[in-house]
Amino acid sequence: MPTIIDLRRRIESVRNSQKVTQAMKTVATARYRKYHRQVVAGRPFWHNFPELALKLSQSMSFPVHPFLEIRPEKKILVITITSDKGLCGVFNSSLLAAAQRFLDEKKEKTELKLITIGKKATAFFKRFDYQVERFIADGVDKKIPEISEELNSYLEYQFIFKKVDAVYIIYNEFHSIIAPRITLTRFLPLSGEQADLPVDYLKPDWEPEARKVIAYLLKFYLRYQLQHFLLESQAAEQASRMMAMEKATQNAEELISSLVLLLNKMRQASITRELLEIQTAVEALTQQGV
Repeated sequence: MPTIIDLRRRIESVRNSQKVTQAMKTVATARYRKYHRQVVAGRPFWHNFPELALKLSQSMSFPVHPFLEIRPEKKILVITITSDKGLCGVFNSSLLAAAQRFLDEKKEKTELKLITIGKKATAFFKRFDYQVERFIADGVDKKIPEISEELNSYLEYQFIFKKVDAVYIIYNEFHSIIAPRITLTRFLPLSGEQADLPVDYLKPDWEPEARKVIAYLLKFYLRYQLQHFLLESQAAEQASRMMAMEKATQNAEELISSLVLLLNKMRQASITRELLEIQTAVEALTQQGV
């Protein structure tokens, strides 16, 4: 049975923890708003551009661009995007479980390579025998443009020179504050099916020539699409951390309330016991005629 002083110390400890979780929630909220604005602003373009690029490429008279070439998937590269830090609920564990299932499905028929972004993914896949081409951790949120540019050049080389036949990316897409959406998307080749052009589709007039325009647009898209995935992951991470810290703060408040109630009961019992002892002493003295 804890003493009154033990309960007071525990209440103070829980209150200090509550202050920390509240501060972490505030920081996560500010970061979430920052990334959410960037994600929402970019979604219309990044979600619709693959279809546009495919239609433009179909209107050209020369062979398909290398980024649109579909090949049998004998060698694939999988990029997994997680966070560097924890305290964000099931944000990392659910994604890593989904990534593990996907890799298990592919490893029997395909040669696998991995790129891990975030400390959690790096630590997780160290336990397995997958070929990790490179890992990126430590302050991913502070160097998103640099990571995007570096990886884009690497992926272009790997795909164009047929080192890999496809590139997949698995990440948490921001869906709502309550829960992110685990998304597995094929990054390269750009599209798997030919789009049906409308009957009244007007072929564009190219200026400069079509080959240069398409090459520039596809490189631009791949570079900034990867950046968009990283921003989506950051927005989802901060939202998950914000909700986790809010729940932790609420749990701390409930625990404090129950501890304070127990403390008051113990104090009341102590006071009642002391009063009974005084009353018993008074009765004893009265019986003795004192």
